[in-house]
Amino acid sequence: MGWSGLYPGTAACFSQLMERFRDRRQAGTRVAEELADKVDIGPSAVVLGIPRGGVVVADVVARELDAELDVIAVEKLGSPWNPELAMGAVGEEEAMWIDAKVAKQVGVSMLACTIEAERAELAEKLADIRRIQPRIDLDGRTTIIVDDGVATGSTVRAALLALERAKPARRILAVPVGAPQTLAQLEEVADVVVCPLRPPCFQAVGSWYEVFGQVSQAEVREIFQRRRGI
Repeated sequence: MGWSGLYPGTAACFSQLMERFRDRRQAGTRVAEELADKVDIGPSAVVLGIPRGGVVVADVVARELDAELDVIAVEKLGSPWNPELAMGAVGEEEAMWIDAKVAKQVGVSMLACTIEAERAELAEKLADIRRIQPRIDLDGRTTIIVDDGVATGSTVRAALLALERAKPARRILAVPVGAPQTLAQLEEVADVVVCPLRPPCFQAVGSWYEVFGQVSQAEVREIFQRRRGI
């Protein structure tokens, strides 16, 4: 009996590992193709990148779809013992999503301190971007939220909540790769979810990229400066 017989999901995992994205820009091209193929986007769509890595992906998606580009600012609330484990996330418009199970282990006071710190960082990053890229009015328009991947879905949930006050016609979530269980949950919140790679053995977003370095705030600024001809 081979490995696939012992572990039914193994063959699928190995197959999808071979489909890893070279980098965020290639991932953006793949997402744009998926959107064009499966979703009637319409002529007035706005692509919203989640800083910072999501903006790189969103830049490509917006270019390929000939759409406007903006950001939807969100900060993950990392747990004190493992910053990669999300307690939740905060976003623009006072949006906040909390994973009650994780947050309960941390305690109210630690959670409150983390929220305060991340809101301050979010405000600083957003102000930096807004000096270059004015906020786009989203009322009645199709919005496409883009990140470089989805694990727990905390940041995406906060982004979706933040968009509610903007009153867009549709909230489409588009990511290159994501955990199948999380994507299934997000399909109940977003109007449409597009994700070309849904590996059954998902572990971390970065595992599905050959190159997955940190994206700096300077790189985000450069993307908007280039698009605005600054």
